[in-house]
Amino acid sequence: MVDVLKGIFAEAWQSLRFHARRTILTMLGIAWGIATVVMLLAYGSGFDRAVRSAFESFGTNLIIVFPGRTSQQSGGEKAGKIIRLEHDDVEFLLSSIPQIKEATPELSGEYRIAYGARFQDFEVSGVYPVYGRMRKMGIAQGRWITASDEAEHARVAVIGYEVRKRLFSERPAVGEELRIGGISFTVAGVAVKKIQDNDSPDNRRIFVPFSAMGLLRNTRYISSIVVVAESPELHEQVVQQIRARLGERLGFKATDRRAVNIWDIMETMEEIHIITGSLKVLLAFIGALTLAIGGVGVMNIMLVSVMQRTREIGTQKSLGARRRHIMGQFLAEALLITFVGGAMGMLLALAVSAALPSLPLWSAIYGDEYTENDIVMGVSWATMLTSTAILTIVGLISGLVPAIRASRLDPVEALRYE
Repeated sequence: MVDVLKGIFAEAWQSLRFHARRTILTMLGIAWGIATVVMLLAYGSGFDRAVRSAFESFGTNLIIVFPGRTSQQSGGEKAGKIIRLEHDDVEFLLSSIPQIKEATPELSGEYRIAYGARFQDFEVSGVYPVYGRMRKMGIAQGRWITASDEAEHARVAVIGYEVRKRLFSERPAVGEELRIGGISFTVAGVAVKKIQDNDSPDNRRIFVPFSAMGLLRNTRYISSIVVVAESPELHEQVVQQIRARLGERLGFKATDRRAVNIWDIMETMEEIHIITGSLKVLLAFIGALTLAIGGVGVMNIMLVSVMQRTREIGTQKSLGARRRHIMGQFLAEALLITFVGGAMGMLLALAVSAALPSLPLWSAIYGDEYTENDIVMGVSWATMLTSTAILTIVGLISGLVPAIRASRLDPVEALRYE
């Protein structure tokens, strides 16, 4: 069987070499088509990675609870009641919902920040030490807020990338004193540059111990509660329990979704997965259409080849060649054109993706300093396998019609063909 296939493909290759110019032009059409498919799929995968990376830098497995206003009557009170979250609600949720792994209050406000003669308004957030781990707040210099900082009401601060840049320029910031709302704080650390943010960009925020936030304002009422569930599978259950427990505690119905606004990052990630998945399917479809045009070119060339070799086919059939042999010969020629052209196209796509380090996404929004999270068009094995599958389908369809027509030729009529 192997020898038969070798013979068929060797004969097909000789036939293609005989019409070298026509074969090369047809291969170039396929090469362009498969290069388009590979690059579009690579772009789709790169876009997916860039978006996911940005959202994952926010923190995974998070649930954030914001105060709201009731939209349903509850306990004799009319709808429209303002719901406020308190510091004690954090400990209440931790003790009443075992599926919650960690939780922290977050109290934010905008303050005038001064360093020497420089001053600017930035958002300041008071948080527990676990906030850094929950929100993936990497530290570029210095350290994050510690448990002892919280216990001692330490006047220390971790500043974002943009805060350091605007207040300190290129000077070291760790250990320096800055004034927040007129109160002196020591810079304990500088956070790494981030894309994703919460209510305001993390790069433009200053984080202090929650206990030290009491020096700036009353800490009874908080801006939000940040929660980490034990596992992603428990998110829906945890969200329902948060509504139920807080509803009992604060006086609203668990079905009132406006009483507290809950953002579940896992739900958002699922929505992003659907969007990026749809985009990749669309890009693959566009690329497949381009490749299909090349496939039509292969089919036309093979049909012309059948017409030109009609007498040859008649001679082969009169000498005993079976239909499957004739069919296999033309199908082999179509597959050779398709796969050689496809190999050329894949090499072209690899060269282009290697020549393009990245395409703008976040840098177009946040500036040239954020290129590390842009779209990288890396050609993965999954992309290559998908492209090969599409290429195989196009090759089979392009060669099948001419191969069937050639195999069905009547030998007597074929020998009479001029």
